[in-house]
Amino acid sequence: MFFLFSKLLLIFILPLTWIIALLIAALVVKKSRLKKRLLIMGVVLLVIFTNPFLFNQFAGLWDIKPVTLNNKAPYSCAIILGGFSGEDAHHQGFFNSSADRFIQGVKLYNSGKVSRILISSGNGNLIHDDFEEADWAKTQLLDFKVPDSAILIENKSRNTLENAAFSKRIIEKNHLKPPYILVTSAFHMRRSLGIFKKENIDVVALPCNYMDAKANISINQLVPDGFVIGYWNLYIKEVVGTFVNYLK
Repeated sequence: MFFLFSKLLLIFILPLTWIIALLIAALVVKKSRLKKRLLIMGVVLLVIFTNPFLFNQFAGLWDIKPVTLNNKAPYSCAIILGGFSGEDAHHQGFFNSSADRFIQGVKLYNSGKVSRILISSGNGNLIHDDFEEADWAKTQLLDFKVPDSAILIENKSRNTLENAAFSKRIIEKNHLKPPYILVTSAFHMRRSLGIFKKENIDVVALPCNYMDAKANISINQLVPDGFVIGYWNLYIKEVVGTFVNYLK
């Protein structure tokens, strides 16, 4: 029930939903004064949520900063959270814009930083098909010459709460010693750390896939960009999710 509710709630917290609702309301209402206010509110939100500079400032504050891993004995396991791939119309897997999660996992193993890789991801779609992300990711790890003996798969989770709960069972079953390296996108790391901490899983955060621009302020950051709304969708979901998990 919580899984279904979280999917439905997402529709109502997205900035584009607010903007469209305000603009439609401005067209429908008859009172000129209210119509004007609704129109102004819609335009203001559109300007805010398409502004790269404002997004970069928020992302810079929200994101967990990069970490330096120790150079001693390798960590027993890197837990890679899913969301870095999907399924096309031909039922074939493909990497998406969050593929840096997968790449960092491969780098950790190839550089000797970890002994095992645990991919945690099932299928988070409301309408479930046969595609399980972790199973497909394993085929890609094998293509990258990561041995089967070093790969662990958790393919039942549908969200981050289940990522933590189900991963805990696997690392305990395989007697892997903490701390573990937790790999996920920077925008997702803050909420993930809170959830894994609640499950009493000792992890070291390795955020990746940063979205905020680190360059000096330029005119390009002041020009509206439609892609920025998509980035805000991700961050607002994380903020709301973090708040809900805190209340729970």
